[in-house]
Amino acid sequence: MKLYYVYLLLCADGSIYTGITDAIDRRIAEHQNGINKTAYTYRRRPVQLIFQQEFNDVLQAIFFEKKLKKWSAKKKMALVEGNLDLLQILSECRNATHYKYRPDQD
Repeated sequence: MKLYYVYLLLCADGSIYTGITDAIDRRIAEHQNGINKTAYTYRRRPVQLIFQQEFNDVLQAIFFEKKLKKWSAKKKMALVEGNLDLLQILSECRNATHYKYRPDQD
C-alpha cells in the first residue's frame, strides 16, 4: 500500500511551507539541498520538518493539503503544537454576520 504525506516545514525566515509527497525523507532532503532554484523554500533554507500526517488515500491527502494551505500561520502552529483549544478558537468565524457577533441575538 502506498502512503502519502502532508507536511509543514518551518523556513529560516519564519514562514511555513505546506506540501504533499509520497516519499517524505526524499522530499525533505530536496528542500534542504535546494534542488529547485525557483521553489518557495530555496531562499528560505534551512528548513525544519515540524508536522507530518500520513494518508493511505491520495485524494484525502490532497484535500488536507489544500485545507492547510488556506490556514494562517498561527492556526498551523496550533496544529503543530497540538493546541486544540487554540485551533478551535482560530477556526471560529469572527465576522460581523456570524450569529455569535450579531447584536440582535440573545
